[in-house]
Amino acid sequence: MAVFLGLLIALNPGSKAESGEPNALTETEKTEGFQLLFDGKTLEGWEHSGNWMVEDGTLTRKDKGGSLIWKVKALPDDFDLRFEWKVAERSNSGLYYRPGQYEYQILDNLTHSDGLNPRTSAASLYFCVAPSKDATKPVGEWNEGRIVCKGTVIQHWLNGEKVIDFDYSDPRWAPDVARLKERGGDLAARGGFLSLQDHGDPVWFRSIRLRALPADADIAHETVEPAPISADSLKKEAVILDRIRKNREAREKALKGN
Repeated sequence: MAVFLGLLIALNPGSKAESGEPNALTETEKTEGFQLLFDGKTLEGWEHSGNWMVEDGTLTRKDKGGSLIWKVKALPDDFDLRFEWKVAERSNSGLYYRPGQYEYQILDNLTHSDGLNPRTSAASLYFCVAPSKDATKPVGEWNEGRIVCKGTVIQHWLNGEKVIDFDYSDPRWAPDVARLKERGGDLAARGGFLSLQDHGDPVWFRSIRLRALPADADIAHETVEPAPISADSLKKEAVILDRIRKNREAREKALKGN
């Protein structure tokens, strides 16, 4: 039984069996070199406009004012980031981990309109790649998120399940790479600061842990197929992209006029 449990934890690193207390590193995480970015008590190392606070061991927004940014240092190029999040009904937020529109979506899938399109649902690489399934827990419960990046491979995990795993250098993902670039996200970008989005909705974060991945780290890359996108969602995406292009063209025209 002990051997089986150990194997289960190794295969499922997000498992609660190894997660320990909130805002604390497990012995395994200490051995692996994880750093705790939030101690559950203070905002030390975090930058904001006075609109975020610590409440009952969580990071949460109290007013409008922008994102909460971990400014100690930029995220490494290759990393393993683990965190817990929960939302209220209809809440929308996100976790940005590289420059530009590089977002792990945080969402109430059931009642927010973004939940209708898998490519903008919880755990998606927003507007780029959809998770394979909806693995969220009910509103008000804690979800375990995880992002693993190594080279050109990106993985998103949710509640112990790997729901995104793709190598963006593979030509099959070219349309997705191009779609995100239209929105302002370059998948080759590096050196961003971790940013918790203020979208105007209630959201809570805790147990944020980070480690840089060594060059020889094996992240067990195996492509995960995204959930299918409905025809209606595709039409709405096309409208959004058209609006983005027109706005960009208008800005460029205004700059030339000046």
